[in-house]
Amino acid sequence: MYEDILIPTDGSVGTGRATEHALELAGPDSTIHVLSVVDQRVYLAAGGDQQDAVIQSLRDDAIDAVEECAEECKGKCETTTAVREGVPHRVILEYADEHGIDVVVMGTHGRTGRDKLTSLGSVTERVVENAKRPVLVVHIDD
Repeated sequence: MYEDILIPTDGSVGTGRATEHALELAGPDSTIHVLSVVDQRVYLAAGGDQQDAVIQSLRDDAIDAVEECAEECKGKCETTTAVREGVPHRVILEYADEHGIDVVVMGTHGRTGRDKLTSLGSVTERVVENAKRPVLVVHIDD
């Protein structure tokens, strides 16, 4: 059993699979941390007059994502949520360091080729490559 488990979520439909695995790793005294990152690269790429609307939409989506995931954990163990802004893989790793996370449980879509390029590469891949702790990767289908 792990004490502190991090589930990064972007609100994908398949995130529930990662949550199921995280709950299997959790004990009664565990805390599941649910984190969603507002990708600053997305809103910085928007035109100046659209940036405020884009960032608000991204924040709303991130809040919905963490609330939905936390709801799945309700009654099973303690849960805490956070929404941060930045480059997703960097923020995930920073959060894990700041909160003494024991294991990160995250999904991957398994994209390759053009799909991977259009999504700016794999956040999961970058977390795995740079993590100082175990990362459980769950294949999720949308």
